[in-house]
Amino acid sequence: MSYFLTFFLTFLLSLIFSYLMHKVALFFKIIDYPQRAERKVHQAPTPLLGGMAIFLSFFIVVGLVAALTNHFWIGHIASKQLLAVFLGAFILMVAGFLDDKYNLRPFWQTIAPTLAAIIIVLGEITITFITNPFGGTLELVSYIKELNFLGFNYNLRLPADIITFAWLSGMMYTTKLLDGLDGLVSSLTGVGALVIFAFTLVTKYYQPDVALLAIILAGACFGFLLLNRHPARIFLGEGGSLLLGFLLGVLAIISGGKIATTLLVIGIPFFDMIWVILRRFFWEHRSVTTADDKHMHFRLLRLGLSQNQVVILMNIIPAIFGATGLYLQSKAKLFLLGSLLIFMAVLAVLTILVYKHKHEHLRR
Repeated sequence: MSYFLTFFLTFLLSLIFSYLMHKVALFFKIIDYPQRAERKVHQAPTPLLGGMAIFLSFFIVVGLVAALTNHFWIGHIASKQLLAVFLGAFILMVAGFLDDKYNLRPFWQTIAPTLAAIIIVLGEITITFITNPFGGTLELVSYIKELNFLGFNYNLRLPADIITFAWLSGMMYTTKLLDGLDGLVSSLTGVGALVIFAFTLVTKYYQPDVALLAIILAGACFGFLLLNRHPARIFLGEGGSLLLGFLLGVLAIISGGKIATTLLVIGIPFFDMIWVILRRFFWEHRSVTTADDKHMHFRLLRLGLSQNQVVILMNIIPAIFGATGLYLQSKAKLFLLGSLLIFMAVLAVLTILVYKHKHEHLRR
């Protein structure tokens, strides 16, 4: 019942803040105009700043739960870690606001996610081990050194801190690049949060405090989704698209380094991001920050699917893989991840072949 009430409260707050941010964005003229880029698929100018609704609803509920109950103080989450998550998210939202308003250059867009990931590492939210698919665990801390950073003591742990930074950066840029269709990022992040929520309530991995954070994130995403689904009345904006990957990545770490479980949900856009980077750099010899319309969700659109159909498809598949992963051991999850990668490769080839066939047919 407490989880349900927390979800409902966050959902309601997110819906209210989404409506308010819609008005704020219109007032300050922070609007996404479709004619500014070829990859835009929306037809009408749409307000940004939707990520602020998720930020406010998420942290207001987290603050209320932390102040009024002891649910976050039972052993899995430290106050320093919650503070690090808030500061990292706050930086993303401030930088996102500036980018939405002034359309910053790509270099300046990299500063906020870099700082957010560093803050998480300084807050000692780190992937210290991963489960060995063939038995036992693989420790990721081979070097420890105590440092003092701006008056705070910090234990440098290598290579764990570098891996954590790379994981969070990858998650943030995955949701940033995925944010091309109405409701896609917010719905997929909500599904990911629900998978982590279910995982942390399984008796073997029981973490009720982490489950509470996950259900709060799910509530914030689905409340916002009511105004973000097609045709969207408000978009996440730069800060919001980064924020969702950031929060989901952090949840994956504090739930016990459940990277494989999270990848089963976010795997298709994650592998798509890696492919896009490799394609732009090695084959097309251009900047990896240059936007285009060759992502998987755009390919599915060109096949004739509607935005809603693409969003539903890209949520059903991760939901099935994520739910299946709840009942599998590490070795089986590795096999499932490989299956997901093969599935994505086959889907990518099919979309290309079908698209070429349609074009050849039209030429005739």
